[in-house]
Amino acid sequence: MTDRTDLGLTDSNAGCACCAGPDTSDQTVSANAAATQEVLVSGMTCSHCVSSVTEELTAIDGVENVSVELNAGGTSRVTIHSAAPVDVQAVQAAVEEAGYTLEGASA
Repeated sequence: MTDRTDLGLTDSNAGCACCAGPDTSDQTVSANAAATQEVLVSGMTCSHCVSSVTEELTAIDGVENVSVELNAGGTSRVTIHSAAPVDVQAVQAAVEEAGYTLEGASA
């Protein structure tokens, strides 16, 4: 059989969610960012919490992207990708505005 229809499933980025290649969209944004900071935030329990913190942090000037490793009910790791380092007091204010606690912050 020489007549085959290419379904596009051999491409590493094609296919369904369970077998597709890794999503590199966040990596593209972070590659363009000049600074990456990781902070620990306590109190988040769900995707709505993550959304609230992400919204507040992305409102800070220079922040290009925020990613969260949720540890429901524990301390979650938040990575901030920005054009320049973001002042920790601005990060703390944003996290508190969202209703959560920045761990290890002294202000």
